[in-house]
Amino acid sequence: MRKALLIFLLVLVQFAASSQNLSEQKERKQKAEKEIEFINSQLKTISSKKKASTEQLSLIQKKLTTRKALLKETDDRIKGIEAKIAAKNREISRLNAELDTLKSYYSNLVYSTYRNRDTRVWFMYVLASQDIGQGYRRFSYFKDLAEQVGTQKTAISEKQAVLECERDTLAEMKREAVRMREERKKEYNQLTNEENQYKKTVKSLTKTQDQYRKELAKKKKEVERLNREIEKMVSNTIKSQKSSKKEVDYALSGSFEQNRGKLPWPVKQGVIIERFGVHSHPVYKNLKMPQSNGVTFRTGKNANVFCVFDGVVSNIAVIPGYSQCVLVQHGTYFTFYCKLSSVNVKSGQKVKAGDCLGTLDSDESNGSSLHFQIWKGTEKHNPEKWLRK
Repeated sequence: MRKALLIFLLVLVQFAASSQNLSEQKERKQKAEKEIEFINSQLKTISSKKKASTEQLSLIQKKLTTRKALLKETDDRIKGIEAKIAAKNREISRLNAELDTLKSYYSNLVYSTYRNRDTRVWFMYVLASQDIGQGYRRFSYFKDLAEQVGTQKTAISEKQAVLECERDTLAEMKREAVRMREERKKEYNQLTNEENQYKKTVKSLTKTQDQYRKELAKKKKEVERLNREIEKMVSNTIKSQKSSKKEVDYALSGSFEQNRGKLPWPVKQGVIIERFGVHSHPVYKNLKMPQSNGVTFRTGKNANVFCVFDGVVSNIAVIPGYSQCVLVQHGTYFTFYCKLSSVNVKSGQKVKAGDCLGTLDSDESNGSSLHFQIWKGTEKHNPEKWLRK
């Protein structure tokens, strides 16, 4: 009983783990598919412009990365199904072997019963016993023989039912494997088309390098101005608190730190098209992109911007190239949101995680972008390490 219980518990744990893995796989797949759908909608909007853009290229790159992740997810699911099919085949072979043994034993029992089918022979055999004990044992033998025939017949029927069920499950697994392989083929073809689209965009961009250098120089000045303004706002806030001897909410800082990697995105839907740090241009490898102290999200037109954590609105400013910007303090931490066309909060106002700070400005490609930064004091942090995946 203990051995049977242990086996049952092991099977139960494996089933639970398998179900959880399958659920996680489906969730990742759905998330990737939604992201690709969103990128396609944004690319459709941008493609209405006459020329290719770096933003368009960034979106295609992001889509390629997501598509490859989706393809890997499908490959993992196919491998998992193939492993289950192999295990199910082994289980069916084992059941077939057990069934053959049961049938062989049942044949012997039936033959023995047939040989002793005449009740007069049974009766004489029992009466010919030397004593009562031997007679009882002979009687018990005939009685058990008849019961075993019935029991064995039931066991064979049950085993055949289990075997049939296992075969049905195996057939469904094989159908699922076929569906997954067809899905993989479709995803691979889409990936090939997207890679061709990427190459076409790169080729188009290589023809406009001189023009892009001028645009990059302008953007570099805007980014440098933004970085100086943010650093200045953060420094002034810290100095003001020190001079007024205002207590910093260290409990809030600790709570913010505990949510590293768990903070919600400041937009409901979108993709990151500009990452933290200094990067080379995706086409013009000899050109360095401006230093980014945060990340830039591509999202829907006039999308709302949400506060990622409880805090206090420290400052609201207008910065050329970045429209209205909101600085929120969370103890010793600061989050910065810019490119807003309208702001719903005011300086000094307490805000909660999920509160709407304002609405984003729409750009020339009929979409919106949010630039987002995280600081600890005067030290800038990579937002991607703080936001949930």
